[in-house]
Amino acid sequence: MTKQVGITETILRDAHQSFMATRMSTPEMIEVAENLDKVGYHSLEVWGGATFDTSIRYLNEDPWERLRTLRKLIKNTKLQMLLRGQNLLGYKPYPDDIVEKFVEKSIENGIDIIRIFDALNDVRNLETAMKATKKYGGHAQGTVVYTTSPVHNIEHYVDTAKKLVDMGADSICIKDMAGLLKPYIAYELVKALKENVNLPIQVHSHETTGLASMAYIKAIEAGADVVDTSLSALGSGSSQPATESIAATLQGTEYDPKLDFALATEINKHFKSVREQHKDIIVPPWVNAEILKYQIPGGMLSNFFNQLRAMKLEHKISEALAEVPRVRKALGYPPLVTPTSQMVGTQAVMNVVSPKGPWSVVTLEVKNYLKGEYGKSPGPIDEEFRRSIIGNQPVITERPADNIKPRWESAKAQYPHLSDEDVLSRVMYPELFK
Repeated sequence: MTKQVGITETILRDAHQSFMATRMSTPEMIEVAENLDKVGYHSLEVWGGATFDTSIRYLNEDPWERLRTLRKLIKNTKLQMLLRGQNLLGYKPYPDDIVEKFVEKSIENGIDIIRIFDALNDVRNLETAMKATKKYGGHAQGTVVYTTSPVHNIEHYVDTAKKLVDMGADSICIKDMAGLLKPYIAYELVKALKENVNLPIQVHSHETTGLASMAYIKAIEAGADVVDTSLSALGSGSSQPATESIAATLQGTEYDPKLDFALATEINKHFKSVREQHKDIIVPPWVNAEILKYQIPGGMLSNFFNQLRAMKLEHKISEALAEVPRVRKALGYPPLVTPTSQMVGTQAVMNVVSPKGPWSVVTLEVKNYLKGEYGKSPGPIDEEFRRSIIGNQPVITERPADNIKPRWESAKAQYPHLSDEDVLSRVMYPELFK
């Protein structure tokens, strides 16, 4: 039996998020959109993650318009997006009715597959988005966020995946933001998932540590159905493994994804010129094996550099990196993915730049995290430490969104002149949208 592997191309979303702070514009995308549709991809990741925020904030674009434009040009290949569960594309939990409406409109505007994750693998934060995706005819991809810590192991990931199956997931994604998934562990993990979960398994990693390509091959041998790659102009380094390299490796085997190699190479020339246009913000494509210690995802790494550069404190980068594992341990080992990566990263920076020392300045997000507003931490948090930050404030143990009032009807009434899409943008980014 042939076992053709699908390829999800990330160049229109995660690749430029990882390499150049999500600054690729819609005009830079549409030039080759119709050709991307002909390569033979399983899907194209085009939306979600940080694309929504940066479209408005830095590119003066409407992210909804980008999606509609790409959908018109890409007629045959499934379009995919990344959704932060109850946090949607923002950095905090939203009411259930806003989550449902956002999913409805995403599908209506052209999205086929929604990859839904929660930074803490707290599946309660995926419920509403998963249900809504199914309700409006989308493909709900439940996500297991991969990291390493004393509380994360294969049993934890299989258990999380089984809960996602019970919620109605159509497929499962192993999301390895920092490139921590080692090849032989990838084999074990995919094998264990295949034995326990009767759904397609997709693997997403970053080449930040130099492991991802090898991890993909072992994952494919263990039965992975789809892997995420990026065309080489924005592939490897802090991005996904290069599409051409993975396709060439699998060519002529039972796993051959059967991509149009010549066309992919042609399209890649365009993205090389796009890369040149943004060379002032490109993160160098180095492999950084130290990440195995610090566990920082590609997108977070580029933000880290920019944050310290803005403060003229680039010389503090090593100290800030070394502080990340300490902050993470104190917070119960959250995986480092939005919003926890920003939370942990910013707190690590604060801890090394504050004159009064670590934890003398604590961000509001970290305080809210310690109050349970983002969900249950994967590992225990020292209660004495928690109280030293939040005092005697109550800690939420129920699903965080249970405490959030519905917002859709009042938002619609507040902005009667706006489209549903613009109302959603306004609710997620009130200051920015003004």
